[in-house]
Parts: sequence; structure tokens; C-alpha cells
Amino acid sequence: MARYALTDIHGCARTFKVLVQDKLKLQKSDELYVLGDLVNKGPDSRGVIDFILHLRKQHYQVHCLRGNHDQMLLKAVEKGDKALDLTETEEKLVLQSFNIAKVKQLPDKYVAFLHSLPYYFELPDYFLVHAGFDFKQEDIFADRDAMLNIRGYEVDWAELDNKRLLHGHTPTALHAIKKDAAHKNQRLNLDAGCVYYKNAALGNLVALDLDTQELFIQPNIDRPYPVARKS
Repeated sequence: MARYALTDIHGCARTFKVLVQDKLKLQKSDELYVLGDLVNKGPDSRGVIDFILHLRKQHYQVHCLRGNHDQMLLKAVEKGDKALDLTETEEKLVLQSFNIAKVKQLPDKYVAFLHSLPYYFELPDYFLVHAGFDFKQEDIFADRDAMLNIRGYEVDWAELDNKRLLHGHTPTALHAIKKDAAHKNQRLNLDAGCVYYKNAALGNLVALDLDTQELFIQPNIDRPYPVARKS
């Protein structure tokens, strides 16, 4: 049995499938943790969720967290397309992916899936979260906005019982992720900016073996699609 974590797929369904099936060779005894931002920006948000639902139906152990973009899509179902903080091109990709004209038409099974996503996981040796925690708060697990959106925070390891912290949310150069994994850093950001294939340092989907610290790297194969360069 192996345990893997990855994050920030952002609609890159083909890349996600190849990483899981060909690089990880996921087994039903393995555990796969996806740390949010399944949707938006990339070409096939629906395909990402469909693949996860397919794996679960086949009794694979796939556990997903909520990211700020998953939350954004849910909010747009409720409040309308104006709640999408996306470029016009990115919005079009999302709607085309689900074959709908407006986000409010998102089929119920996808709405239910997004609603089911928790904000963090606690494992015996790790905390997993999309963005991080606001350690200035009295109860770090009550601040849902921070778990989805926070950047630039210092970790109070006592609050995490000195467990390791895995997160995504902030696209990071592959060489920096490799360095942190090699040093077995207590905090590791796994967001290798898969969707931003036009940036030389980004454009990879990365999975970590939680026990061996081995990294599995899959360059974006969903390209080409219209995406902004990450500035």
C-alpha cells in the first residue's frame, strides 16, 4: 500500500490520468489525496471530476479536498457567472467542458461532489490542506477562508502536533519542489503550476509518495489551450 498526494489539477484531465495510471500505477490498496483546485483555468474541468468519480466507483481510495477554485465554481452556481474570477477565455473553457451555457446549469452530480469536499485532512503524520492555515487565529481549523486562500504564513508547528504540512495553491518552480522534497522539509508545497504550461518553470503535475518522499512528475499533456502566462 502506498499513499500519494497531488494538487492543483485545474482542469488538466489528460495529465492527471497519465500521472495516476502510468506514473503512480495506482492500486486499489493505495490512498490518493488530491488537495483541491480540481477545476477552472484548464480545458477539461468536467473530465477531472469524472475521472475521480470513475476511480471511486471502481473502489479506488481517492480523497479530495476543496480548493479556492472548487469553492468559486460552487459560489457561481448559487450567485451566477459574475462570481467567477476568471478571464473570459477561462470561463468559456469551464462552460464548454460541462457543455452548459451558464454555471447555474452545472449538473447536480457535480454540485453534490463539490459540496462534499472537506477543507483539510489530518493523517497520523500529516496535515493536508489546499492553501494553509492562519496560525494567528485561536482555532486554525475554523477559518475556512484561510484554508482555501492564505499565502505567506509562518507555521506554528505546535498547532499541528509537529506533523508535516502538505499544501498547494501557490504555483512553484519544479526545482524548488524537488529541493524541498529531497531535504524532507516539514512543509511542502506540491503546486507545480500544471495549468501554466507557457511558463518554463511551471507546467507540471507532481505527486508525492507520503512515505518515501519520492516525487512523480508529469509534464502537462493537455496543451495547447488558451491560458495566460503566470506573472
